[in-house]
Amino acid sequence: MSGKQAVLAVLMVAMSVLRPLASAQDDKNEVTGVVGSMLNPYVRSGNGITFEISYARRLWSSPVLGISGEIPAAFNLDEDLGSGGDVVPKDYQQIFVTPAIRANLFPETAVSPWVSVGGGLAHFSESKDLNYYGTNPGGSSTSGVLEIGLGLDLMPFGGRFKNFGFRAQGRDFWSGAPNLPLADTGESRQHNYFVGAGVIWRFH
Repeated sequence: MSGKQAVLAVLMVAMSVLRPLASAQDDKNEVTGVVGSMLNPYVRSGNGITFEISYARRLWSSPVLGISGEIPAAFNLDEDLGSGGDVVPKDYQQIFVTPAIRANLFPETAVSPWVSVGGGLAHFSESKDLNYYGTNPGGSSTSGVLEIGLGLDLMPFGGRFKNFGFRAQGRDFWSGAPNLPLADTGESRQHNYFVGAGVIWRFH
């Protein structure tokens, strides 16, 4: 099984687990789309936009606290890399799929801060060419990943638009390091910081 197939398998299994957990409750579903940037402290990144699609189901709720199972899937399909020497690939792709538990404070109000903790798979797929010239000796890699996220949900509308809102968030995907033989950082794992904002759609 390839790395990308493994990531998709985790996504499918997580969705099948969340569905029966929530089906016995009259809770809300949620789909969120977020756009932002992915940063890490080891490799200098250039142009690249990260997209996240997240599906969640409310598992338990009170006026003060709401617990949801969520599946954030973050994709950066063209992240340019930079270096003072010809030691890194021109670009790579990043995919993170991390089923998680999310806790929202005041979940039924217009302003709801939250924290998320989960884990899953990370996949890096590198260009075959180095940044300036030559062939990249590295290759694709897949690893486990720990996700920790903080965010703020805003649901400012009423009436027919009451199920639509906005989200600002930051997530840290702590994954294995990509395969960069010519630019070895000496680290087996790295932080991948994703900061972004987007829209929320909630439904029954």
